[in-house]
Amino acid sequence: MPYISGFDRNQLMCCSWDTLVDKESIARIIDAFVNLLDIKKYGMKSVSAEGRPSYDPRSLYKIYIYGSRKGIRSSRKLAESCKVNLEVKWMIGGVEPDFRTIADFRKNNIDSLKEIFYEFNRRISGAVEWGFSSVDGTKIQANNAKDNNFIKNKLDDRIK
Repeated sequence: MPYISGFDRNQLMCCSWDTLVDKESIARIIDAFVNLLDIKKYGMKSVSAEGRPSYDPRSLYKIYIYGSRKGIRSSRKLAESCKVNLEVKWMIGGVEPDFRTIADFRKNNIDSLKEIFYEFNRRISGAVEWGFSSVDGTKIQANNAKDNNFIKNKLDDRIK
């Protein structure tokens, strides 16, 4: 029985990074949004000029917005996404900040991150025809054992 074969892993491939990201990808929207932002307006804390140069704060904002849209909250998982996810690699230009850098950026700039998230959701809501957008961050522990599951008849028996 014939199978659909994949590509040869040893073959050299020449293509641009832009062709690897879908034209309708959320990464393109996030990239355009953050590149147009005046991040100093949102109160981003300055980084020290000593030692190794820091990562571009725009890249870190892009990582956090992408993570919030894709449900990735952990700084370790965001750092892994920078290494393996083509959309994230394209969006941040191939840099790979470690989890500590990502976590420290969130800790130091939590207020500006909140404001930028609000602005992103506001702009997305304005662009959507039906007029609103929401992000639900609720976490609920589910427990649906037979003792905790009530139907009308069972409730009537318990009430009696």
